[in-house]
Amino acid sequence: MTVEYLNTPGVPEPQGFTHISIARGERIVHVAGQVGQDENGDIVTGGLAAQTERAALNLGRALEAAGASETDLVKVTVYVVGWEPSMFEELAAGFGAARAARPGPEVPVTLIGVHSLFQPDMLVEIEGVAIV
Repeated sequence: MTVEYLNTPGVPEPQGFTHISIARGERIVHVAGQVGQDENGDIVTGGLAAQTERAALNLGRALEAAGASETDLVKVTVYVVGWEPSMFEELAAGFGAARAARPGPEVPVTLIGVHSLFQPDMLVEIEGVAIV
């Protein structure tokens, strides 16, 4: 698989992601939204940062199950309950911790604020697309 990452000329350069990924490979892997639950199905404690870290790590585990890895990601969508810009530091801390454990490229990311997720205590859900 090959991926080319680009930013859009004439618009501000993003921090922590890219605007565009152009991927070539044999398989497209779509991973459903992963949340901050541990292996027992319990929501991790520690707020948005902890749930983001666990959801990102769970995304990595799902990619592995499909024969892919974080380096094969070409697009990520993040859903955050009650999103406000003041939450960015906590969200970034969670992603930073996950990236330290499982490095990957700065892929295009879409962040969507939502009213709620499928369980009341869930704060974040992360889905991804990979090409292998």
